[in-house]
Amino acid sequence: MIATVAVLTVALAVTVRAADDATGNPLQAQIDHGKSTYASKCSHCHGPNMMNSGTITPDLRAFPDDKTRFVTTVKNGKNNRMPPWGDILSDDEIGDLWAFISSRRKP
Repeated sequence: MIATVAVLTVALAVTVRAADDATGNPLQAQIDHGKSTYASKCSHCHGPNMMNSGTITPDLRAFPDDKTRFVTTVKNGKNNRMPPWGDILSDDEIGDLWAFISSRRKP
């Protein structure tokens, strides 16, 4: 009985690993898409490395680890300095941006 459970556990782990390899890492796909969206929509103000020294834009690598705040800021803009993007970017694109920015967070 224990041997059967062990064999089934290993088989399941191999199957899950194979499925991940076949479909790719969904989080990495989000990060990659977010990077592309950032380059085309955000880097003009926030800089190519998520910081634009000498301007009023914040270092996005230090943005608080708060997805709700991030989404709200992107959708609605901020203090008349950042325009709202809610009518331009889809919810998926904003989620992908969050995945990208979170992946580059300063420790």
